[in-house]
Parts: sequence; structure tokens; C-alpha cells
Amino acid sequence: MKKILSTLLLTTSCASFATESINFLAFGDGGYHPDYPKAKHLEKPKNKAEFIAAEKADWLEEHRPLADFGHAPIYIYPNTDIATEDTGASAVGQAMATLCKTKPCDFGIQLGDNIYPDGAAANDGKDDQQRMNDLILSPLKPLFKQNPELIVYSALGNHDWKTSRRGVKLQTEWMQTQPNFYMDSQGYYNYTLGEKGNDVEFFVLDTNMLLSGQHYYEIPLKSDGSEQGLASALASGQAEVEDIEKHEQPVNGEDHRQLAWLADGLKNSTAKWKIVYGHHVLWSIGGTKYDEAHVLRRLILPELCEYADAYIAGHEHDLELLTDDCSRVLPGNNKPKLPLIISGAASKMRGIHQPLADYQEKRYPEYDLVWNKAFTWGFAHIQLDNSKDELAVSFYTTPTDKSGKLVSESQFRFKHRSK
Repeated sequence: MKKILSTLLLTTSCASFATESINFLAFGDGGYHPDYPKAKHLEKPKNKAEFIAAEKADWLEEHRPLADFGHAPIYIYPNTDIATEDTGASAVGQAMATLCKTKPCDFGIQLGDNIYPDGAAANDGKDDQQRMNDLILSPLKPLFKQNPELIVYSALGNHDWKTSRRGVKLQTEWMQTQPNFYMDSQGYYNYTLGEKGNDVEFFVLDTNMLLSGQHYYEIPLKSDGSEQGLASALASGQAEVEDIEKHEQPVNGEDHRQLAWLADGLKNSTAKWKIVYGHHVLWSIGGTKYDEAHVLRRLILPELCEYADAYIAGHEHDLELLTDDCSRVLPGNNKPKLPLIISGAASKMRGIHQPLADYQEKRYPEYDLVWNKAFTWGFAHIQLDNSKDELAVSFYTTPTDKSGKLVSESQFRFKHRSK
């Protein structure tokens, strides 16, 4: 009954959409707060200087230029000298509310990692209802107060899956009790919004499920930022099989069913716009997600290139805009480039790996990095402009003083590419 009521609510909310455009917020990785720390930060606490030194050591170990080094604002736990990174979740929520006072925001999409560090059911002595109120709902209260009818359509990320399937179930059940959130109980789903002829169908992926069904390796980059082959990495003992927890492993072919559902849904969709989103990236310059990206491109890029207008992801804690011209998976195609939007800076921030970015530009002719901003908190606003037949993506950030001030960064436009 709750799911039926939620669907009815979502349907009725579409009536207010303008025929000429559909506008929505895109934000990911918003579920971090120092009150819910990683176990390693409890077991081996560091003061501020030690914390920054450890961040710098990791940075250099990954062959990143020292000149590019930075770190998130530091949070010191009250009455201690124990340090960790601070959160930008509330500041981003306030910045989104500010934007939506002057720019249409019909709904939002949440790109996973809604609960850090280990999802719900984390066995840390904390109440899960309070955890979800704190990490998912609380940062967005300014947005919902301003627009009580706004719905956020959520995806799952790897941290949401971290502890158990029970944790995933707790989150999807919590979503069904919330008037401003929606997530299907199986984790992947589709929905259509807008007036027929000018509408959009979204396909929400559980990319963690897709990747967990694959056997692949984590391979460190070479010192110059280039990727090394599997054979040489195995020979040198540097390749490690991606660690998939038992509870993450797909059951009864659910990963294959999701892939078939996506392919069939995109092919047969009658919506004008077709947009796919999930947590994991297809391309990025963060420096640690390239192995997963290779796998995910193999699994879903051919269908996206053929039928979709954009792919939106989080996972990297920065803002990025990339494109793939689809020449590798659709040789000879004349479609516009596929926009790949990364908006994973809703509570955490991360730097980029410039040598990897340079390498990818040289190695992969189909790929292009259009724009990025690292070591920042922020989000994206996307408009589907039916009058111009264009997708416009605007990026916004908010300062590290946690004021919630809205800062406009850049805007880009792409031609409608699906049939």
C-alpha cells in the first residue's frame, strides 16, 4: 500500500511541470557526517596534523603531484584533539534550497552512498531510524520546507550495501515512509515524468549489484599515471581481485535481470528523453575508480550510446563533466556525444589525478573531459529544454565555511540524442 501511495503522489506531482522544460537537482554521496565515523578513525585516532599528514602520504603513494594536494576542512571532536574530515551535507542542502528560490526545481535525484560509512544495520550501537533521519533527511530539510511537494528519487551506492542486505532493506523501507523520497524495494527501477511528448523516463541502476556480479582486478596506476596491463600487474603481484562481500553477490541472476531490464526498457521507451543514473562512474579523473569504470562501460555503455540522452553518477567526491562519442561501442555512429555527469560532492570532497586525466585523453579517443572542480562541496542542476531540444547542466558549489552560500560555476548544453 505504501508503494502504491508513493507512486500516486509522484504521478500527481508531475502536473506542475512546465511543458517547455523539466528541471531537477542531481546530487550524490551526501550521507556523511562525523557523528558516524569509519571504524578505522575510532581505532586509530589522529590529531589534525597527523590526519593531514596521512592524507598527504596516501596522495603521494598514488603518484599524484604534490602541487595538487589538498584536503577537506577538518572537524575536531568536542573536548578532544581527534580530527576527521568535516561534512558539507547541510551546506549543500541550504545551497540547493537557495537555488530553487530562483530556478525551477521540479524534483531531485540522489546518486547513492546515502548512508556513510557502512549503510544501515551497521552494528555500531546507533539507531537506524535516527541514522537515516540524520544522514538522509536532515540536510535536505531547507529544500523540503521551501517546497513540501518536492520528491527525491534515490539510488543505492556501495556504502549503502556495505554491511548487509538487511541494511539495504532498512533503507528502502525507510524511503517508503518518507513523503519526499522514493526508492523501489529492489533497488533499481524506472519512472516517467512530464507531459506526453515532452516527457522523460529515468532508469535508476543499482550499480553495486551489477559490479558485484563481475570478477575483476584492482590494478594500481604506473608512476606516470598510466594504466598498466593485467598481465604485468599479475606478474609483479600488484593486481588484486576486487573484494566482493558474500552478501553483495547477486542472487539467482538478479544482476543479469537488471541488465536485461535496462536494455529492454531503453529500447522500448516511448518517452522523449531517456536518462540513466546510478552510483558508479563510466569515466572519471579521480584516480581510484578506473577499474570499476572499465567493467561498467562493458556492461551498459552500448545501450546508453544507442538509446540514452545522458548518464549521471556520483561515487567520485567531486564535480565532473565528461563525454563519450560512442565510437568504440557504436562504430560509425553519427549521434551527438553522450554526456556523463558526475555529481558526488554533496557531503565529501576529493581531489583529481591529473596524470590519469592526461593519460586518458591520449589513450582513449572516444573520451573527453569537458570540465571539473575538485576539493569542493556542490551539486548539479539539469534542465531538459523541450523548446530547444537541449539538455543543460549547471554546476554549483558552496564554500568550505559551511555558510551554505550558493556559488555558480559553469553551464553546458547538449543536443537531445535519443529517438
